[in-house]
Amino acid sequence: MTTSAFTSIRPGSWAAWCVALRPKTLWIAMVPVVVATCLAWSVAGTFDPAIALITLAASVLMQVVTNLQNDVGYTERRAETGARVGLPRATANGWLSTHTVKQAIVATVALAVLVALPLMIRGGWPIVLMGVTSTLAAYAYMGGPRPVAYTPFGELTVFVFFGLTAVCGSYYVQTGDVSPAAWIAGVAVGAHAAAVLLVNNFRDRAHDAATGRRTLPVVIGKAGSLRLHAALELAPFGLALVLAVSLVSGWLALPLLALPAALRLVRDLAREPDGPAQNALLFRAVMLEVAFGMLLALGALAHRAW
Repeated sequence: MTTSAFTSIRPGSWAAWCVALRPKTLWIAMVPVVVATCLAWSVAGTFDPAIALITLAASVLMQVVTNLQNDVGYTERRAETGARVGLPRATANGWLSTHTVKQAIVATVALAVLVALPLMIRGGWPIVLMGVTSTLAAYAYMGGPRPVAYTPFGELTVFVFFGLTAVCGSYYVQTGDVSPAAWIAGVAVGAHAAAVLLVNNFRDRAHDAATGRRTLPVVIGKAGSLRLHAALELAPFGLALVLAVSLVSGWLALPLLALPAALRLVRDLAREPDGPAQNALLFRAVMLEVAFGMLLALGALAHRAW
C-alpha cells in the first residue's frame, strides 16, 4: 500500500483493517508450517493434508492476533508519534476504534482455539501447551503491564514462537515426534523471523528510545544491531548445509540460492539512511524468509521423491 493510499483510507473500511492486519507479515506464520510439513514427509514419510491445513490456519490466526494487539496496544499507550517513520497504525489514525479491534482480537482467539481443537486432540498436552503459550505470547507482545515490545526480548520471542515452536509443533502433529532435522529447521526459520523484527525495530530505534521502549536495537546500538542482523540472516544458510549433510542430500542445500539476496539485504541495511526507505528493507526481510523457507520445503520434497 502506497503513501497516497494511506491518505485516502476511510474509517472502518477493508483498507483500514488491512493496515491493522498487516497481511504481508502473515508469511511469517505460514513459512514454518510449510517447512515443517514438507520436512515431516521427507524425513518420516508422514503427511496428513487436513492436519497441515488446520495447522496453517491456526498459525495465521495467531499472527493476526499479534498484529491486531500490536496496533491497539501502541495506541492505548500513546506510543505512536509523528516522529515514527514506520507504517501507520489503524487505531492511532482513527481508522478503527480500539474497542472494535479488541473485539476482533477476542473473536480471532476464539476462532483459533476452535480451529486448533483437532490438533490438540491429535497431539495431546504438548500441543495444548504450545497453543496456550502462543496465545499468551501474542497478547503479551504489546499487552499487559510490561509488554514484550518494550523490552529487548522481542526478537527472542519471535525466534521461539515463529521458529522453534511453529516448526517443531507443526512437525509433531504430523509425526508424533520431533526429529533433529525439525529442530535445525526451527532454528533457521526462527532466525529469519527474528531478523524481520530486528529490521523493524532498527528502523524505529530513535522513535522507540524517545517513547520509552527499550527494544534490542535501542539497547545494543546501531553497530551491534547490524552485526546481529547479519548473523540472523546468514546463519540459516549454514544450517541448511548442516541439514544437507545430516540427511545426506544435496537437495536440502537449495536455500543457498537465496544467499545472494541475504548478502545484499545485510549490505543495504548498513548503507540505507534512517527514514521511510527502510520500510522496503523490512519487506525484503520478509520475502527473504519466504524464499529461504520455500526453497527448504522444495528441497525436502525433492529429497523424498528422488
